Amino acid sequence: MRMKSFAIVAALALSTAISGCSTIGSQLFTNNYGSVNDAGYQLPRIPIEKVPLKYHRQEVNYDTSEKPGTIIVDTQNKFLYFVEGDGRAIRYGIGVGREGFEWHGTAHIALKREWPTWTPPRQMIQRQPELAKFAGGMEPGLKNPLGARAMYLFNKGGDMGYRLHGSPEWNSIGKAMSSGCIRLMNQDIIDLYDRASVGAKVIVM
Repeated sequence: MRMKSFAIVAALALSTAISGCSTIGSQLFTNNYGSVNDAGYQLPRIPIEKVPLKYHRQEVNYDTSEKPGTIIVDTQNKFLYFVEGDGRAIRYGIGVGREGFEWHGTAHIALKREWPTWTPPRQMIQRQPELAKFAGGMEPGLKNPLGARAMYLFNKGGDMGYRLHGSPEWNSIGKAMSSGCIRLMNQDIIDLYDRASVGAKVIVM
């Protein structure tokens, strides 16, 4: 087991050296993707060994002037950082908006929901008429696109229509294939949800 842990850390060091990111002293949470019973739903184990190591939840060195509790989304590298302070952050792998649906800016978390209902926007239904059956909302569940948790992003104009949310599609992490929302693996969104507060600043770069 000690040899396996050493191999994981060594692989992480190599991958981050190549990408130019500093994760010296990082703590990996690779063992936190097992099956979870949550509010009566049995989330399946994520085959985390199939997810690139850099997208596993981990605590890393992260220099920023933003205060603790801030969320910073690096859409280019497909990382979300939860700022802890003292030069540290929790980093999560994410999926982001596909071409034509990218966005950047500053928002705040206005609402948090466990096992949320998903209601596709009117524009999405126009693009995908088969979603019309969910116009009144899709019930929470293991197949719901918002997953186990959702945090709703607002700015001065109100609801932006974008969410930080879970996803049953763990294999979409590290890719650009959403309609603009930021998706995390379900086990990661549960962790982030417990750390983040309503009113928290969210910066999408």
